[in-house]
Amino acid sequence: MEGLGVSSVQHLQALSSLLSTQHGDEGDEGDEDCKKGTAHAGLGPGHIGPPPKRDKQASTSREKKNNKDIWSEEEVAEGSQYDDLADPRPQPEYEILLKQSVGTEDLFLGLNRKDPSSMCCEAMLVKIKLPDTEATDVVLDVKEKFLDLRTPKYKLGLHLPHPTHSHGGTARFFPESGALEVTLLFKRPMDEINMP
Repeated sequence: MEGLGVSSVQHLQALSSLLSTQHGDEGDEGDEDCKKGTAHAGLGPGHIGPPPKRDKQASTSREKKNNKDIWSEEEVAEGSQYDDLADPRPQPEYEILLKQSVGTEDLFLGLNRKDPSSMCCEAMLVKIKLPDTEATDVVLDVKEKFLDLRTPKYKLGLHLPHPTHSHGGTARFFPESGALEVTLLFKRPMDEINMP
């Protein structure tokens, strides 16, 4: 056991001398670097290759954020001024469906170049479940990107996924099922996909 301990000590000393003589050309400078801990100890995988370039746009965006504003205008959703967080009424269940008018010429011949994607849809159907509610109790206000619905039992402030024509939609209430269906027309620029 003692012999094994001495041999391992000798191996450690040989390894130490091998590592310390690796900087033999540098002489005492290598020993000073080792003592200071600066000789290659601070290098890592991030030091491989050319140094990273600084982006001027990133520095200007930081300068803009250093002002005293809490949020930028892009972070505030349109219609957030209508949100009423103090109102304890629950939000009803709702569903948003996209609609498009398709004729036989579209289905069989593809003359209008419509496809099932959302880019070819003309309207949005919002189905809202309002159990135990009368049609006269419903107050509905539609903005370009916000739908506001109030009843004595429910409230719904819905940020719409697409801009809509606020005056071109229709609303229909079904008293037997207690459901309200609101159809809103999309506000999109006319191009070769969105043709009238």
